[in-house]
Amino acid sequence: METLNKKTIGEYVAEDFRTAAVFKKNKIDFCCRGNRSLEEVCEKEGIDYELISKELEASIQSNTNNSIDFNTWPLDLLADYVEKTHHRYVEEKSVIIQQFLSKLVKVHGGNHPELFEIHQIFNSVAQGLAAHMKKEELILFPFIRKMVKAQMSNEKLPQAHFGSVENPIDMMEHEHTEEGDKLRRLAELANEYQPPADACNTYRVTFAMLDEFEQDLHKHIHLENNILFPKSIELEKVLAKN
Repeated sequence: METLNKKTIGEYVAEDFRTAAVFKKNKIDFCCRGNRSLEEVCEKEGIDYELISKELEASIQSNTNNSIDFNTWPLDLLADYVEKTHHRYVEEKSVIIQQFLSKLVKVHGGNHPELFEIHQIFNSVAQGLAAHMKKEELILFPFIRKMVKAQMSNEKLPQAHFGSVENPIDMMEHEHTEEGDKLRRLAELANEYQPPADACNTYRVTFAMLDEFEQDLHKHIHLENNILFPKSIELEKVLAKN
């Protein structure tokens, strides 16, 4: 297992998404903060390095692998997938969750005042992600598709108005961290989405949707931060040599 500490958390998950379950169980951020080494994280968080190494090895060697190997996908296909799967999910679910949270605040806010902050944070996340995704759809993703086309046709890549692709990527990664931090605070307030004893069905369904929303966003950010973005930066460097 000596090679494990040489890779970042994000690289493990990019190579085999089954490892994400191990990191989630140990409360290790593999998407927004996936650029840290396993050894670094274990030392900082007081996690048993040998134990988690064995858990990672077991997950990698597991025979059950229903996950898709996104690491092998062409970049334009991956950008399309993120947009049509995860962006649409955020757009659709945000509206529904906001409606449910509004109802919870009115009915249960008196006994559970934390619902007011949960509602406020989620509204902020929804607004932030909406603006963030538009920038990806209108600026970054089209340029990634142009790079792929240029590589396939052996053409010179036109200069983008934003300079290097690293510039919008840096902004996107910063915004990922901002929204990820908000959701971590929301999860704390929601007791990791465990509804209270007096929760009605609407309360339980809302927390289940919030949990699912966070999990989807983790995968969404992982695909971008750990696969799409670094490979796009590398592709730009390859094209610059032509």
